[in-house]
Amino acid sequence: MHELKNADGRWYEGISRYQWLVFVIASLGWAFDTFEGQIFAVFKSPAMADLLHVAEDNPAVDWFGNVGFASFLIGGAFGGLLFGILADRIGRRQSMVWSILTYSIFTGLHYFAQSPWHIVALRFFVAMGVAGEWAIAASFVAEVFPKKARAMAGGIFHASGVFGAVLAAGIGMLLPSATDWRSAFLVGLLPGLLVVWVLISLKESEKWEATRAEATDDSEGEPKRGSLRELLGPGPWRRRALIGLGLASVGLGTYWGIYAWGPELVKEVLGDTVSAEESRSAASFAYLIMNFTGGLAGLLLFAPITMLTNRRTAFAFYHIGALIVVPITFLGCQAYWHTLVMLPVTAFFVVGMHAGYAIYFPELFPTRLRATGASFCFNVGRFVSALMLLVRGQLRNVIGLRWAVTIMASLFLVGLVLLIFAPETKDEELPE
Repeated sequence: MHELKNADGRWYEGISRYQWLVFVIASLGWAFDTFEGQIFAVFKSPAMADLLHVAEDNPAVDWFGNVGFASFLIGGAFGGLLFGILADRIGRRQSMVWSILTYSIFTGLHYFAQSPWHIVALRFFVAMGVAGEWAIAASFVAEVFPKKARAMAGGIFHASGVFGAVLAAGIGMLLPSATDWRSAFLVGLLPGLLVVWVLISLKESEKWEATRAEATDDSEGEPKRGSLRELLGPGPWRRRALIGLGLASVGLGTYWGIYAWGPELVKEVLGDTVSAEESRSAASFAYLIMNFTGGLAGLLLFAPITMLTNRRTAFAFYHIGALIVVPITFLGCQAYWHTLVMLPVTAFFVVGMHAGYAIYFPELFPTRLRATGASFCFNVGRFVSALMLLVRGQLRNVIGLRWAVTIMASLFLVGLVLLIFAPETKDEELPE
């Protein structure tokens, strides 16, 4: 444990009150981000069934659920990149305000949906704000905290998202009726209050402020901050961006194609032994356990593991673990208690690796491109994961949920190959 307590003291020693304030606001923003995404995972079936006027086991319900997930992923790709560029151009603080308002308002508008396509469209705009806030907050935390504390702060920041998922699962248990799904989405308006705190409490990142004096691009007269041309053009950043994109595509594809279908596994295991309402409540409880035990543990442990080893080794550990555990879970669970044991183990690996993105991606790019680069990696990866989600949906229709999800686990092999080419950033200063 020598790196958790080194010559500079414990990682949290010397952290100022303002640095903790940035951390708390960023974490709350990400927790509500996760809530906005997960509330759909919990209520997608009753919402779609209600709007279609069919039973929840109707194939159309599952199809619209998949389209809604895909819309969310594609919206996240567009919005994440947009807000990432804005964060590098106009600042972290202003961009965070607009991203939070975006996902809050459009989540609340689900209350007025009159057709499944309304929800599909709203998922796109919710995702724009959700994805943007992550890139902004991750960059903000990385820039504000010193090198010795960066990994732990970034890892815990991302782990805070679990509380948003727990809130979504809890609401699923409190509002079990299929007609209450509209009220659940109204809770999504609450993060708008966070905007007031951001405006009052946060000042702009000092590292970002320092980039404002940089010269403009002589050939075009455009600011170099937030430049996709520089990020993806000749130079050192393109390779890093593409590797990060690949890693995020694996993580997001398996998150939505494996982890998010844990509740569906519970319903399949229970079958006709309980009522539809009891099955939905049991699935929500299992989802709560997944998030609050395995998922949270996996996210929190990524930072200590990467501090004791390095970034690449930590990612490899999680990819290998997921590759082994997912088939055991989805092919082996035959009883409800099996799912309560194995789904948290699955969550440990499948969800846990995501903490690494908040640590690793901001370390790959200089300040003028940090939010743009991190957002490109994490959010453009949603395009690939959206495709994987639709493939998983078709596979389920042909070979069933269990084998479809098991086949999705092969994506972790792709992640392991990418790690061979990934740069190591441990103990390095942020690029400038």
